[in-house]
Amino acid sequence: MTKVDVQEIVVDGETYVKRSSVAQVPTGPRVVLVVDRGWVFAGDLTEVDGRIYLDNAVHVFSWSGGWALLLSDPVKAKADLRPLSTRVDVPCPSEVFRHPVPKGGA
Repeated sequence: MTKVDVQEIVVDGETYVKRSSVAQVPTGPRVVLVVDRGWVFAGDLTEVDGRIYLDNAVHVFSWSGGWALLLSDPVKAKADLRPLSTRVDVPCPSEVFRHPVPKGGA
């Protein structure tokens, strides 16, 4: 069997590239966002027309050691961060609170 590594392909005149080859550019400040029902996400925040959007997002599924440890050292907090393949879209009234994350953080 021959393995082929295709970096891009053209279909009907439209060029498509591998997702992993496209740099993810932050769309806004990186935050940890807590929404109603206890959902916790981290991502690049944008707000438009009463909606909160998180790009390059992860679901903060669980952690141990408290909130402060999660924010300061997710590895030490044993944070279970699950990457999301789609943009998080939340209505603004569902936000409980948000906390900024330094570059390179969750």
